[in-house]
Amino acid sequence: MIIGALVFAAGLLVYVAGKLHIPLGRLPGDITIRGRNTTFYFPIVTCLLLSLLYSLAVWILRRK
Repeated sequence: MIIGALVFAAGLLVYVAGKLHIPLGRLPGDITIRGRNTTFYFPIVTCLLLSLLYSLAVWILRRK
């Protein structure tokens, strides 16, 4: 149930960020390479931010 709540919270965060025009997934530092027929996108800064938030949540939950 805890994992389900975390997934729900992450989805809600992405939804609210889109409504508030916060560019979650398009932050400065995310890598985008556009070719003639292809596009490569790697959201490295977004991954680091989400990892930091996840680590903080786990640390808070384990602290009890």
